[in-house]
Parts: sequence; C-alpha cells; structure tokens
Amino acid sequence: MTHLTAIVLTHNESEHIADCIKTLRFADRVIVFDSFSTDDTVAIAQRFGADIFQHEFENYAEQRNAALDAADEMTDWVLFVDADERISEALASEIRDKLALPDYAGWRLPRHNYIFGILTKGAGWYPDFQTRLLRVGQAYYDTARPVHEVVKLYGDEGTIRNPIVHYNYRDVEQFMDKQERYARYDAQSLYKKGVRPRQHNFILQPLRQFYWRYVTLGGYRDRWHGLRLSLMMARYEYRKYQMLTSLWRQG
Repeated sequence: MTHLTAIVLTHNESEHIADCIKTLRFADRVIVFDSFSTDDTVAIAQRFGADIFQHEFENYAEQRNAALDAADEMTDWVLFVDADERISEALASEIRDKLALPDYAGWRLPRHNYIFGILTKGAGWYPDFQTRLLRVGQAYYDTARPVHEVVKLYGDEGTIRNPIVHYNYRDVEQFMDKQERYARYDAQSLYKKGVRPRQHNFILQPLRQFYWRYVTLGGYRDRWHGLRLSLMMARYEYRKYQMLTSLWRQG
C-alpha cells in the first residue's frame, strides 16, 4: 500500500496547528517540522498525534528540503500543508486517488485564500497553484529561491481539482509584517546575485506590480478588497528595492 506522510512546517502556530492536524487524518503519518517554537505548538501537535522534528530555520527552501530528508525513508509520498491551511474531505479523497498513478513525480493543488476573512479570487490569489504533493526521491526545492520556494521534479506534474483552504492574513497588520519579511528575503537574494537597484526600479516596478495584480490578474473583480491588495503588493516592490539599496550601502 502506498504510504503518505503529511508534513506541517511550524513556528509559533499554536493558534492553527490543532485544526490543521484534524484535517490530515487521512494521511498515514503526520509530521510537524518545527523551527523551535516558543509557544505551545509542539505540545499541541503531540497531543493530536503528530511526530515532531525540530530544525533551525534558515530559509523556506532549505526547511522544506530538510523535512523531505526527515521523511524519505519511511514514506512514498509527502504532502506539505501549512498550519493555516485545511484539507477538505473531497480533497483528501482526490489525493488518495492520485497516489496510485505511477507516472507522476508531483501534483499541484489550487488554493482558496481567505485574506482578512474574505475569499479572494483576484489579484493572483486564485487558483494560486501550489506543488505540494511530492513523490519522495523525485522532488526537491530550489535553494536559489529561498522565499516563494520552487519545487523541482524528476518527472511529470499533474493538477488536482479540489482546492486547499488557506486562512492567511487575518488583518492588514499581519499582511504587512509578512510582506516585510518576504521583501527582505528577496532583497538579500538580489544582492547575492549582484543586482544593483536603479532609480527607475522605485517607480516602474511598483507600477508594474499594481497593473499586473489589479488588471491582468483581475484584482478589480474583488472591488475595494482587490484594490487594497494590489496597492499593498506595489508597496512590497518599493520596499524590496529600498532594502536592496540599504544592503549595497552597508556592503
């Protein structure tokens, strides 16, 4: 029988981890791969039957690769799920069906993103495909992309129909805090590649980001909500180049 391990990466996820694990009962094993949480995440996860691994966080790509390594001798497939994501019964059934297909190295899943409590279907947040179901030994994460990590597959990729439900960004403050972290990671990545900021980056990149989110990706369909998200992502581009400038001045 094909063995499936669900892996949840965590750091201080006591608010979400129990509800997440409850939706992963269809997996043969649940691993919580924790980066030394200081809240009750680990204790709660143990109470709900998860196996615990702890690993110092370097970046998202490295953390997922380390989690794959931790599971590789005991499973055929790995399903990565974030603590604020939920797997429906329909999705669980579809995942189980896909495991029997021999010709695939991985499967991508669409996501329903709830941002500030609103199901968001424009501005790039749907279908928001995530390659999360991976055949062990045929997938790894590209360490050149430490944030917004990318899976590399040694084989074909399929597409699952039912979405993951993602309860991300409960409010604007949380959204802005997380985008600041992402902008810092992206700036550091550009710096390591030797990319120098140019004056036009501070104008053109935010404008391009806004147009892409609001017009091309249909943010306008979410009305005020889509406009606000598109503007905040334009700000993200501006902050990224600000941080990149600071890195060059310090270096």
